[in-house]
Amino acid sequence: MKLLQALFFPPEQPGGVSSMVPYILERFQNSNWDMDLFSIPKRVRGKGQDEVRFATFDWEEFKHNPTVQKYIQTFRDYSWWAKMRINTKYDLIHAHHPIPALVMKRLFPDTPLIVTIHSSFERELVLNGKIKEGGAEHRFLTSLYRELEHCTDRVLTVSHSFRQYLAPYMDRPEEVTVIPNGFDEKRFKPVERQNEVPQLITVCRLVPAKGLDVLLEACAELKKRGHPFVLHLIGDGPIRTDLEALAVELNIYDEIIFYGYMLHPEQFMPFADIFVLPSRAEAFGSVFAEAALCRLGLIGTDVGGISEQIEDGVNGLLVPPDDKSALCDAMQRLIEDAELRSRLSYAAWEKAKETYSLTRVINQLRNIYAQFMQG
Repeated sequence: MKLLQALFFPPEQPGGVSSMVPYILERFQNSNWDMDLFSIPKRVRGKGQDEVRFATFDWEEFKHNPTVQKYIQTFRDYSWWAKMRINTKYDLIHAHHPIPALVMKRLFPDTPLIVTIHSSFERELVLNGKIKEGGAEHRFLTSLYRELEHCTDRVLTVSHSFRQYLAPYMDRPEEVTVIPNGFDEKRFKPVERQNEVPQLITVCRLVPAKGLDVLLEACAELKKRGHPFVLHLIGDGPIRTDLEALAVELNIYDEIIFYGYMLHPEQFMPFADIFVLPSRAEAFGSVFAEAALCRLGLIGTDVGGISEQIEDGVNGLLVPPDDKSALCDAMQRLIEDAELRSRLSYAAWEKAKETYSLTRVINQLRNIYAQFMQG
């Protein structure tokens, strides 16, 4: 059986999906499965010219919208690149983004197709202030979920909360299979730490949806309460300059290290004490599982896939989104109580090893793939 894993972003791009799928590929290949990886490089822009049609809605209702036009052109470019580069017949295609899924079904209509919906592009755009909920872009992007349901053989997603999010936009949401993300345990090596000054760390794309403005305001309050700390902020994005300016305004710039993008943050994370990320929404929140495997104390918001990973007071602390006081209280609590931090971080590590191991994902996917092998 020959399989194709179809990504949108190249494997070297940051993010849970791009960093996870190559390890899935490696595990399958080590087990003598014949599997390839495909994605579109950044340089391919404006090449595709094909007409685009969807089975469940007419996208031309939105054709004058610039965001929709850009999405459709990306669809055309992916199709152009795939036709140029794919010359192998596959028995099964597993796509990890709506564009690869819809393109592959169009190019290979007789090949069984599975899609994993890892996150919500439209929700991130709303939270980042780029589009309005209920507007043309939002209606176009949410229409793609029913299209994926219609044209694929199996829809997967990464958390039960995200399946609930998808439900209003699909006809049979109960048929969506939940497979939480998994991580290669060998990449994460916890270390014994004896930091005199508490080391906080976060890893994410620097966009409004991640709530980093709330994190900086909470850190400013932490400083006012007399607690020294260092915040390691790993990642890059469009609001980096704004965050640096906010750090200066809040008088905490000297307590923060802005690293920019880092290819392998898991090599750096184990030396911190506490991982904190006050996201406003997360379909899964891969970085929390990664931080747990590094045996860090976890602080997250009670949203989406984060609250499925963290049980408050058991393996981490949860706070409401956009609540800087509650976030500061949580950070202060883990800073002051080393015994609590140790207990929570060990519980998070145990859960992550059991629930979010790559071995578990491989076994679940192998069972699904085998169903297509059998018929």
